Amino acid sequence: MQTLAAPEPLRFGSKAGRWALIGTVLGSGMTMLDGTVVNIALPRLRDDLDADFAGLQWVINGYTLALASLILLGGSLGDRLGRRRIFTIGVVWFTLASLLCALSPSVELLVTARVLQGIGGALLVPGSLAMLQASFHPDDRARAIGAWSGLGGVTTAIGPFLGGWLVDAASWRWIFLINVPLGAVVLYVAIAHLPETSDPTVEGRLDLSGAFLGAAGLAAITYGFIERSFPIGVVGAALFAAFLVAEARQRHPMLTLSVFRSRQFSAANAVTFVLYGGLGMALFLVGLVLQDSMGYAPLEAGIATLPITVVMLAFSARAGGLARRIGPRIPMTLGPLTMAAGLALMVRIEPGTSYVESVLPALLVFSAGLAFTVAPLTATALAAADARHAGLASGVNNAVARTGQLLAVALIPILAGFQAGEPVAADVLVDGFHRVALVAAAAVAVAGLLSWAFIRSDVLEAAPAEPGALPVTDAADVPVPDRDKVEDDAERAGAPVLVAVPHGRPTYHCGATAPPLAPTETPHCRT
Repeated sequence: MQTLAAPEPLRFGSKAGRWALIGTVLGSGMTMLDGTVVNIALPRLRDDLDADFAGLQWVINGYTLALASLILLGGSLGDRLGRRRIFTIGVVWFTLASLLCALSPSVELLVTARVLQGIGGALLVPGSLAMLQASFHPDDRARAIGAWSGLGGVTTAIGPFLGGWLVDAASWRWIFLINVPLGAVVLYVAIAHLPETSDPTVEGRLDLSGAFLGAAGLAAITYGFIERSFPIGVVGAALFAAFLVAEARQRHPMLTLSVFRSRQFSAANAVTFVLYGGLGMALFLVGLVLQDSMGYAPLEAGIATLPITVVMLAFSARAGGLARRIGPRIPMTLGPLTMAAGLALMVRIEPGTSYVESVLPALLVFSAGLAFTVAPLTATALAAADARHAGLASGVNNAVARTGQLLAVALIPILAGFQAGEPVAADVLVDGFHRVALVAAAAVAVAGLLSWAFIRSDVLEAAPAEPGALPVTDAADVPVPDRDKVEDDAERAGAPVLVAVPHGRPTYHCGATAPPLAPTETPHCRT
């Protein structure tokens, strides 16, 4: 069983505990911030670098591709070589790649830098929550992860506003330059204050061949969609099939395919893939439409999308509590159907309509559905896996979500009817956005129907104990009556607490590759 590498577990109110929170929140905050600022900057970036629509897709997908392909490998590196060590390398890598993004004179170099940024994120993200999970005393682990969640949500909440302000006041380059001083602070805190942890039970060599095949397959498929090259897309599909075959034969694979023997886990990840695909394609175009077709300034566009973040922060924890009481099936059905209604309302967004008339109602309905979907969905994916695969389950769910977004963004021009290699005029952009919004609505509605058909209401009640937590015998000092207090503390801090406690003893899990993806990217842990 995995044990904590630190001599003594950290306490939530201690100085060392506060430093651990600061380091991990700031580190993951850099990746969260990049998830909300880049879309707002796309129009200015396009004009400055003379990029076509495919170039803008690669700016987003270069980062997502690297992160989706390598995040499981990053978690494995941390388990073997030390999570703080890999986290620190990821911070340095991400910071230098951000500087390269800011200095890029062409869209080709920017895309290259974004791929490098994604590699840094794949090293950085897994260690952030894993260090909290492995370092804090079991009494304080839920509070620490809850604080991480709430503070991370604040970081994401200011992203659209900050990105719009930076683009308006200075340049799109500053959305990347801001990571340089932030990265320097994180590096200092990590070296000076974060404890080193690892998994001494891990066996086998790194699955580098699997990582290569998976990344090459996804890259070729993405290229085939964006550049409309059918042969390369077929090669990508073949490479990805080879990746699955190789993983099935590996003694110590990066992706243990047996985890998909759980019908609930497979269903939850199918829902994740479809849901985040619809989410990704719609949100990619919103910032472009608001600025290019509606005439919004970057700051105005950033402020216009804040209702998504506000609603998520206000109701995500409550959705977690609801799923704990009634099970995830109903929230995972009604949430996506509500999202679909909001996406369908986006067809009313067009020049000549006001924000209150068209944009705000669509975003409010959409974000309400999103808030009541993300927490139950992530918790179901974690709860459905066997205890020995708990960390892997989180990583797979994260990678599946990013892969759904990756492929959906790649498909946008085909779905929208944009002509390859031609500029997208404002009226063509609006018409294409309406088509994509309806496709996205259909996709998330399918996610809701899949949930109704395959997700059990009792899946959270049968959740396995998390193998990376302290053994139950070591956690026995926490009396059962205190469970409500732990849950209340975590929910007030913004972290849904979703999984029933087996045998009356608290165990904790928030996988190394969390957080899941959403506009607020709030992690959803279990106790």
